[in-house]
Amino acid sequence: MSITITQERPDSPDAIQLINELQTVLSQEMYPDESRHGYSVEKLLREGVIFFITRIDDMPAGCGGIQLFDTEYGEVKRMYVRPQYRGLGLGKLMLDRLSAYAREKRIFTLRLETGIYQKEAIKLYEGNGFVRRGPFGDYKIDPMSIYFEKQITG
Repeated sequence: MSITITQERPDSPDAIQLINELQTVLSQEMYPDESRHGYSVEKLLREGVIFFITRIDDMPAGCGGIQLFDTEYGEVKRMYVRPQYRGLGLGKLMLDRLSAYAREKRIFTLRLETGIYQKEAIKLYEGNGFVRRGPFGDYKIDPMSIYFEKQITG
């Protein structure tokens, strides 16, 4: 089994497919519109989110991105692993890749927002050293959201 993570544009065919799958999964949850913070492909491009795709034997298996906020922090965006590839450690590999990218840019804090129903994601983040915090950036207090932060070493 060959696992690769490559930086790609969020409007590549594989990225669009993965982002659409993530949107479908999230739309099945009962989040009100004001609690939906995921970026569209267009917004990922407009906001300059650096995007990565994980492949297993050349098949797209997951994705993740990072938006840099000056040198203050990087925000993890659009993390997703297809159900048939879960349990293989791909989420951790993506977090490691996003952390490495942030360190390359001399950013040592990662932050993210996820929904309260994303139990697997919450377990992944907490298991990889992220700690809960309050809202950051443009986020507001939202009972449907959980905010995380992690300090990464240089």
